[in-house]
Amino acid sequence: MPIDTLATWHQLVKSHDAKGLDALLDDAAVFLSPVVHKPQLGKAITAKYLGAAFHVFFNESFRYVRELKSERDAVLEFEVEIDGISVNGVDMIKWNDAGLITEFKVMLRPLKAVNLIHEKMGAMLQAASSLS
Repeated sequence: MPIDTLATWHQLVKSHDAKGLDALLDDAAVFLSPVVHKPQLGKAITAKYLGAAFHVFFNESFRYVRELKSERDAVLEFEVEIDGISVNGVDMIKWNDAGLITEFKVMLRPLKAVNLIHEKMGAMLQAASSLS
């Protein structure tokens, strides 16, 4: 039985459970960042980026405001306030027949938010690298 990808994703977001990503990501998952020009290839690096995002984005103000879904992909629009800056963006998620995420793309606006996220994600990824 395939995983209910979106229900699982929403549960991970709600519970801030980045450890649950391992069971949701395909081994060949690709992460596309708004601040890194090259696609990040593989489950490990995708989990690393999404895990950092859990710390940066998922505060008490984070909320999904719209969801567009088809058979194996979805676009989730979100809003969050970080350091007094309103961030608006979309998570574009694709999954395979088993329900495992094969591609996760994040797009953000406005430019002030992109710059803030670049700074915060960079710091979070740097801190995670120093712990490894």
